[in-house]
Formats: sequence, C-alpha cells, structure tokens
Amino acid sequence: MRTIIDLPNDQLAALEAWRAANGVSRAEAVRRAVARLLDDEPVRRAAILAARGLWADREEDGLAYQKRMRGEWEGQ
Repeated sequence: MRTIIDLPNDQLAALEAWRAANGVSRAEAVRRAVARLLDDEPVRRAAILAARGLWADREEDGLAYQKRMRGEWEGQ
C-alpha cells in the first residue's frame, strides 16, 4: 500500500544518507524502520491492548464468523 509522509529536512537527509550507505531504496528504509518500531515490545503490547474487546459488541461469535467467511471462499 502506498502512503505519503512528511519528514523534516534533517530526518530526510539522515534517511537518505543511511539508505545510500546501506544500498536500499527509500521505501525499503522506511519499511525497515516501521518494522523495528512495531517489533518493539511496548508498541506491540499497546497494539494488543488496543485490540482487546473489539469483538465484544458483535452478536456473531468470532469462530462462527471465521467459518462463514471461509465457507464463502470455498464456494467460489
């Protein structure tokens, strides 16, 4: 998925220097940075906590939903 981000000039210059030294594209450098951020334990824990209870207000059981969705795949 494509996205647009704004970086301050000093961060962009540092990113350009790092990616040139490591022989990767700007996009790859940003992907690696995001992956490192998301691999960080506090960030991962916050994401898990934020996701808790997302299904609580739904009437359909999560397993029933999964089976129904997979059943639609098999019908194609």
